[in-house]
Amino acid sequence: MGRRKLELLQALYDRLFVSILVSMKRFVFSLLLVCVGLWTPSSSAQYLFEGKVGPAFQEGTVYLSLVEDYRKLSGVYHEQIIAKTTPDEEGYFLFAGDNLPSENKIYRIHADTCEDTDQNLAHITGHCPNSEEVLFIANNTTALELPFGFEQEMFCKIVTRDRSAGTFLKIDSLKNDMRYAFMEYRSEANRKVNTQKWFHILQEYGAQLKEPLAELYIYSFLSDRKSVLHSYYLTDLNNNTYYDQLLDRLKADYPEAPYTKQYEAELRSDRFLISETVHDNKLPWWVYFLGVVCLVSILGNLYFFRSQKKQAYTQQELRQRLSEQEEKVLQLILHNKTNKEIATEIFVSVSTVKTHINNLYRKLDVTSREEVKERFQT
Repeated sequence: MGRRKLELLQALYDRLFVSILVSMKRFVFSLLLVCVGLWTPSSSAQYLFEGKVGPAFQEGTVYLSLVEDYRKLSGVYHEQIIAKTTPDEEGYFLFAGDNLPSENKIYRIHADTCEDTDQNLAHITGHCPNSEEVLFIANNTTALELPFGFEQEMFCKIVTRDRSAGTFLKIDSLKNDMRYAFMEYRSEANRKVNTQKWFHILQEYGAQLKEPLAELYIYSFLSDRKSVLHSYYLTDLNNNTYYDQLLDRLKADYPEAPYTKQYEAELRSDRFLISETVHDNKLPWWVYFLGVVCLVSILGNLYFFRSQKKQAYTQQELRQRLSEQEEKVLQLILHNKTNKEIATEIFVSVSTVKTHINNLYRKLDVTSREEVKERFQT
């Protein structure tokens, strides 16, 4: 019995020790959060990322990754991992140190339960089926906590004094609003209108955050080539100065960062793609030139054949088309008589003479007295 009591007391002691250790760690973290506003890079710069995983991940591993390729924001990539740890009995984990860059970078914390045999493959392909992750902006002086949410969800909230750190979660919330809104769009026309609206909403929100890396997070979503938004992005890129303004902000705040160089290269590549597409849709200049030449040739041939056709008729054939009164009018025209003189000769009104002349022009396929005289030159 004495041995059994000792084992129970030892177990109770172990649990109490772990509980005190966890409480002390959380107290220290809270104290650091209060004091972090007083920290500066010159006075013991140190980052501190703490959080809690759910029961399903307590036997897994938690990884801290530095993301310098914004096309690999989501997923699991071995080359990005800079630290890893295992959660304690209650699921708490902690990353701390002073070895991060002093300027803001994009970081990801993810937890997974991949087996050792599957882990290498999962971290090479960027896919781990049982994984949870959170993205944030941080530097070597950032302190943040990743507590459980109201519904006991992992990585859905960031507690920090750093205004930039939690911007990705705010953007994710706005992106979800966009997705829900798109589910309600029935027609293609409605979808196009709302695509334009949401593009501008996200871009304006990103600019208000005054953190170019947050804007880059939005850009990576809107310009994703696998997304249905990509075609609209290319149109917007061709007409919207926002993208150049974002490049200016990145160059001002992160002149040597890989994000800036990658973004600038992508803009150049996408604009080249747009110009090539526009060029492909245009016919070569010589096609237009050849078309004009062909049109002129056709019109010239038509005029020539028409002239030949007119000349092919004999004067006798043309006269046979005319009525007796029109024949008289023709003879008087050939004798250079005016309309009034013709009216007097054939005892009709001037308006009747004009009617006869119009009919005569139509039957002879001419438009003036001069053409009539040319037809019946002797």
